[in-house]
Amino acid sequence: MNSIILRAGTRYLSALLLVFSLYMLLRGHNEPGGGFIGGLIGAIGFVLFAIASGVADARRSLRVQPQNIAMVGLGIALIAGIAAALFGDDLFTGQWLFLGAALGEKGLPLSTVLVFDIGVYLVVFGSILTLVFAMEEEI
Repeated sequence: MNSIILRAGTRYLSALLLVFSLYMLLRGHNEPGGGFIGGLIGAIGFVLFAIASGVADARRSLRVQPQNIAMVGLGIALIAGIAAALFGDDLFTGQWLFLGAALGEKGLPLSTVLVFDIGVYLVVFGSILTLVFAMEEEI
């Protein structure tokens, strides 16, 4: 596409979509959202950038092959699932760690559920971009 208005607007809209995708990722614990929808929204930001500026520019701005992002995400999700087995629980059972917790106080809660959601985010983000970039390059 050869529209200067689309190219200029896409820079801001892509950044906004990436920030919103991270918000959706982190929001997914207690409300609708999570890794899947966050990954889709983040991928939409790069797809829009690829339509406006071309796949070569989108690949350069991503700096990593999208299939590598998907593979790393798959590994992160697998590690989150196996972490429960290390503590004698069933696979994919949520494990919690409270950072800075003292006696009688609650610290910052971190869970394997968040790690799993981050893995799903990366898998969806990388796989959607792999497919779209491949289809766009064929044209």
